[in-house]
Amino acid sequence: MSPANGKMYLGMTIAVIASAAALACMQAVSSESDAVAEPMAQPSLSVNVTTLELQTLPTTIAANGDIAAWQEIIIGTEIGGLRLVDVKADVGDEVTEGQVLAVYNDTTVRAELARSRAAVAEAEATLAEANANAQRARGLKTTGSLSEQQIQQYETAELTARARLGVAQAQNEAQALRLAQTQVVAPDDGLITSRTATIGAVTGTDQELFRLTRHGRLEWRAEVAAPDLNKLRSGQPATITLSGGYDLEGRLRTIAPLVDTATRNGLVYVDLPISDVARAGMFARGEFELGSRQVLTLPRSAVQLRDGFGYVHRVSDAGQITEQKVVLGQHTGDRIEILSGLEPGALVVASGGAFLGNGDQVRVVEIVAEEGV
Repeated sequence: MSPANGKMYLGMTIAVIASAAALACMQAVSSESDAVAEPMAQPSLSVNVTTLELQTLPTTIAANGDIAAWQEIIIGTEIGGLRLVDVKADVGDEVTEGQVLAVYNDTTVRAELARSRAAVAEAEATLAEANANAQRARGLKTTGSLSEQQIQQYETAELTARARLGVAQAQNEAQALRLAQTQVVAPDDGLITSRTATIGAVTGTDQELFRLTRHGRLEWRAEVAAPDLNKLRSGQPATITLSGGYDLEGRLRTIAPLVDTATRNGLVYVDLPISDVARAGMFARGEFELGSRQVLTLPRSAVQLRDGFGYVHRVSDAGQITEQKVVLGQHTGDRIEILSGLEPGALVVASGGAFLGNGDQVRVVEIVAEEGV
């Protein structure tokens, strides 16, 4: 081998070695980059996902309102200036029509009644005498024994005695009525809800003594938005939820003909069943059921509410999170209606979406399916 060829061979060897070294360095750098990039691409969270489900939901109208007595009767005094000597009813008592609730001292009234009876007896005797005199005078009219003036006087005395008897009888009836009014009675069956009657008190006329819920019936007076009033009809069922989680099944009785100009709401009156949990004055929420419809829903846990809007966290095939705004509809139980913003079949995080953001990588563990849907 000539010196020139040896030098050429040596140079080629060095070049090959240098190329191999460069290639080795590039591979090393590439491996390091892959090693760095690989942890970055690892999912940050394992999630369960769900999809829109078809569900039959009832169509309802929500309302709020107060519970009140169906009819409340105020029982007061009809006679004044007498002392109350006995109170026979208290709050919570169930009473019947005609039952005595309170008694006034009737001594003075009985004395006045005795005087009026005596006045009636005196007027009857006077009338009997005047009637006899008038009969005799009319019998002597043809004989000429009495003048026309005398006969007219006897007849006038008869008429006057009869009128005085009428006055005495009216006064006697008034005193008998006053005696009856010394006993305060229930005007109808019902439940005593208030008592201000106090033994020993001297009350005036028309002073309130008791309040009575007629037949113990209560009603729910609910406020409904004016556009929804035409959707309601008498006899429709309503579910009323009281504080404490108690539910009552009522029935719509009537709809008020007027709408409040300030709130643009109308009142509807719902009859409630007799129960131990409902009380007049309580606030209650309720719903009127209008029918049912087919809707697409998601679990409540899959939807985040923020600033009055709903958001879901959609998961792509590659496991990447995209936050998506959706339009919400009716809420029922643990489901919520999705009106728009998400197509059927799209995967969304079933729960825990509040901890995720756009671009996060997740690993899908399980697709959650709702039973009975």
